[in-house]
Amino acid sequence: MIQRDQLVAACDHQLRATQFKDFTINGLQVAGRAHVERVMTGVTACQELLDEAVAWRADMVVVHHGFFWKNEPVAITGMKQKRIKTLLINDINLLAYHLPLDAHAELGNNAELARRLGWKVEGCLDGEMGEGLLWHGRLAQPCTLQALADQVALTLKREPLVIEAPGVGEVERIAWCTGGAQDMITAACDAGAQAFVSGEISERTTHLAREMGIHYIAAGHHATERYGVQALGEWLADEYGIEHRFVDIDNPA
Repeated sequence: MIQRDQLVAACDHQLRATQFKDFTINGLQVAGRAHVERVMTGVTACQELLDEAVAWRADMVVVHHGFFWKNEPVAITGMKQKRIKTLLINDINLLAYHLPLDAHAELGNNAELARRLGWKVEGCLDGEMGEGLLWHGRLAQPCTLQALADQVALTLKREPLVIEAPGVGEVERIAWCTGGAQDMITAACDAGAQAFVSGEISERTTHLAREMGIHYIAAGHHATERYGVQALGEWLADEYGIEHRFVDIDNPA
């Protein structure tokens, strides 16, 4: 058992949460019991995840997508009221880390995606490692776009949507940013990447990829962001001896 505030401070420090200008509150979003033995992690603080936390008797839930986003209504009604009520009546803490968990050089979503796919990280295109969100590097060996897409599908257990750029050919140089970062494709192309991987795709992304000459793989917002929060939970378990469980709530987006 460990004090909640000690765990929160450790996560804030490890992820350098205060250094990011974000669209939400990073860190403790809903306070629960003061001591923690069981931590559940998940991608999004949806009702299904919170119900799992109640059933497992979790003391804390840690997610990538929490509550209180910029420009959302401030009234705690409807769906938001039900979610927050679930936490409060069961005395469960909620921690959320958005951009800090994307950017972290070891535990982050981008770092974990590269590790699982065997990509050689060379740096960030929009900042220092640990701060930047657009990562770049090389494949272990050049391959066709279809072979890369097959590897992504096998690893993430989700078929990606693939946009082929005519004339590009095999891929060696790659850039990526998990989640909804499809518009970073221009910066990836300018940096010389032959393929860009992110989570989502917009109508415009298809034309950008084809006309700029860079392959695009939309591998799923949820699918690309499963791994950072798992790594954070495992780190907490190793460092502080708490019990950790990751729950993957299926999401095709």
